[in-house]
Amino acid sequence: MQKSEFRPLSFDAVAEQADSHGSAVDVWRLRAVDWRPVLALYAGVPLAELRLAVDTHGKPRLAAPSSPRFNLSHCGDVVLLAIGRGVELGVDVEVLRPRPRALQLAQRYFTADEAAALAALPEDVRQQAFYRLWTAKEAVLKALGRGLAFGLNRVGFRLETAGTVVSPQDFAHDAAPASAWMLHALAPAPGYLGALAWRGGPRTIRRFALSQ
Repeated sequence: MQKSEFRPLSFDAVAEQADSHGSAVDVWRLRAVDWRPVLALYAGVPLAELRLAVDTHGKPRLAAPSSPRFNLSHCGDVVLLAIGRGVELGVDVEVLRPRPRALQLAQRYFTADEAAALAALPEDVRQQAFYRLWTAKEAVLKALGRGLAFGLNRVGFRLETAGTVVSPQDFAHDAAPASAWMLHALAPAPGYLGALAWRGGPRTIRRFALSQ
């Protein structure tokens, strides 16, 4: 998975992208106060008329059945908002900070294969590989509308290319089969890693950063 490049746009350009995104999945890098106006433009309603609901597991969605699907993740100074039509999305972003117990966490909560793959990596790349796996798992669970209680070990990934790439390998229960999922790594800002996931066929991914 290649590094994601986010194209800066002014807020005036959001409406044009919202009207033309079709079957694409758009990922916006925003500030915490920006996401509702962007979502309203995609929904085609004034901000005052934006209505949200939740599904049976508490995942937020737009109330109108014909509205696009979305998912949101916030960490530090970065907010990621993923939007697409006819597809349930999951997105996660994490700041890269030292995790001295990353391997112990993986051995407790990840699959045995994932923990072994992390243990085999040099320490200088293990931390980033841990976050690659974590964001991938979170993105899939959020696309399902399920939280961590579903079980991080029920969505298993294969580490490739010295821990810089992960791919779906073995999903259980509601998430199965792994082959039905699309996963894309994101690099939304220096010092951050993210992942975008959905169940279904390939789609064009467009990446934007609100510049004002």
